[in-house]
Amino acid sequence: MTMERWLRLLGGALIFTSIILSQLHTPNWLIVAGIFAFSLFQSGFTNWCPLMPILRLMGVKENKG
Repeated sequence: MTMERWLRLLGGALIFTSIILSQLHTPNWLIVAGIFAFSLFQSGFTNWCPLMPILRLMGVKENKG
């Protein structure tokens, strides 16, 4: 999988998990969902996400096309 697909997959999973936790545990988990959502939003403009350096270290290839 490419970098873009990993970012979408992990971002969506983390947002979904924090929303579920906000319903089961405490609404404060919505803050976490907001942080991840904002990160995905800004990466659409800047083409950079804080998770990208971590994924590069793990050997994920970037989409060059």
